[in-house]
Amino acid sequence: MVGVAVLGCTGSIGRSALSVLDRHSDMFRVVALAAHRNVEELALCARRYQHAVAVLVDADAADGKYDGVRIRTGRAALLEAAAHPDAAIVINAVVGAAGLEATLTALSAGKRLALANKESLVAGGPLVLEALRAGRGELIPVDSEHSAILQCLHGSSERSLRRVILTASGGPFRDWPADRIALATPKDALRHPTWAMGAKITVDSASLANKALEVIEAHHLFGLPYDAIDVVVHPQSIIHSMVEFVDGSVLAQMGFPTMELPILYALTHPRRLPDRGTRTFDPLIAAELTFEPVSAERFPAFRLGVEAGRTGGTAPAVFNAANEVAVAGFLEGKLPFPSVADVIDIALSEHEAVRIDSLETVLNADRHARAVALEALRTRC
Repeated sequence: MVGVAVLGCTGSIGRSALSVLDRHSDMFRVVALAAHRNVEELALCARRYQHAVAVLVDADAADGKYDGVRIRTGRAALLEAAAHPDAAIVINAVVGAAGLEATLTALSAGKRLALANKESLVAGGPLVLEALRAGRGELIPVDSEHSAILQCLHGSSERSLRRVILTASGGPFRDWPADRIALATPKDALRHPTWAMGAKITVDSASLANKALEVIEAHHLFGLPYDAIDVVVHPQSIIHSMVEFVDGSVLAQMGFPTMELPILYALTHPRRLPDRGTRTFDPLIAAELTFEPVSAERFPAFRLGVEAGRTGGTAPAVFNAANEVAVAGFLEGKLPFPSVADVIDIALSEHEAVRIDSLETVLNADRHARAVALEALRTRC
């Protein structure tokens, strides 16, 4: 049986991953579990997978034991889980920039990394690719968009690729006028039309910051220049991405919105397993497929993120860090929705990008961007 470590097991991706692993328990065995601070759910998971190591990253949320379950705590324990000797596959579903070090650890240890942490490649792309080369592991995306591209590219040479087209649902504000968006509440932003996700990524979907993160990810994952990565709004979320080849042919990966399919594919790539847990595709239900351009006026965070990606170096890390701070401020009611992009813009404007040559370079840029963003948030409260 293949051992699997699930980092971020109490979030939406982590729960979906455990559901997939349960359906295929004859093939996979959970050997490590990690959560940020949800000690109650982590303890429940640890009882369910009795021989798995349980890790809580926030050492202040538990004292080494909870309700009779032994729990390891802290950053070092998370990295030990990422390099667990019995884990051939590591699913990294940790939210935010905190997932970067776990990604580097897993890849350096030669694991197959099923990556659901967008920020790893966004903030530390060059470091991630170097760890992948040095450790000779595998990097398989779990994002539905990048999984779709990987599936469409299977069996084709890199030279046959012309461009990729990422799709975005457009989120809950796709057809809202600017004056209405200015009054949007966290409840409005969390009402995603097609996907069920955690709060942070759902707000990112409302601002399309998540799509900018995915553009940067695609640049690193597939070695593509930014001019070969396009984005269109596809409200039905049936087509998850498209690939155009040099002869003009276009392949698309389709399916009803679920993260369980890309999770399963990341576990088995390039093979496929029969699975009864995902919804059977019905073309009559999915008959209407429409596409729209991305509105730069409605989604300024998307433009800022793509520009940061083109700038390169530490600029994407700054974009990501400032966005995390701004989204937290919005969810706490401290910031109006349009000011999320304003905070990001301020942090990027005050940063001079430098080449990424170490983890410390990334962490320094991240810390400084958060400080600038917090100050910008404070002045807007």
